[in-house]
Amino acid sequence: MSSEEVELLSDSKYRQFIAAVEKALRSFESTSEWADLISALGKLNKVLNSYSKFVVIPRKLMIGKRLSQCMHPALPSGVHLKALETYNLIFERIGKKRLSQDLFIYSVGLFPLMSHSAMSVKPALMKLYEEHFLPLGMALVPSLPGLLLGLLPGIEEGSDYTERTISLLESFSVATDIDVFFDALWQSVITTPVGRLPASIFLLSRLDKHLPPTEQQHLLGRNHAFM
Repeated sequence: MSSEEVELLSDSKYRQFIAAVEKALRSFESTSEWADLISALGKLNKVLNSYSKFVVIPRKLMIGKRLSQCMHPALPSGVHLKALETYNLIFERIGKKRLSQDLFIYSVGLFPLMSHSAMSVKPALMKLYEEHFLPLGMALVPSLPGLLLGLLPGIEEGSDYTERTISLLESFSVATDIDVFFDALWQSVITTPVGRLPASIFLLSRLDKHLPPTEQQHLLGRNHAFM
């Protein structure tokens, strides 16, 4: 329990919030089909909306775990979309500072989603990245390799989302640090073969044929041990 939560325990309304969240989380334990998960997510969202004055979310580790489970590849897009609603609700509530501190909780479910999500899910996922992750800037650096691996599957030949994914990656390179960004990209390429083709497409899209290689060395990153 964080120090912020401990301080709020003296507030009876916050204690009610904790009890309501715990009750909503218990509804996940009795799910037997995907429709039950949508219902459980709806209950959790209702609780979060009912206590909107609190920016500190209780039981966030368990919430993150349940949301991650709702992103399982075997589940239909309806569950994924409902879970993304919950992520968005939480991120809007907690703000940039708390999100940067809690990225490890929520990224577990979000980063793998692009690789197996339905076409109807990708816009909502990318919007989440654009609205909540991009503004974090340098706070993203520790999570950058995982984030890049989460985005690269959005680059596919013939995909409607290739250009949007490339644009989003470019935005992350500016929001963080270009050298750090490309270090993380090469690290991802080396450690994860599945990311190599989309990473190559992205790198080629950034290559300016009218400039000499000496003026585009940032594309190689700073850590040449990855090369």
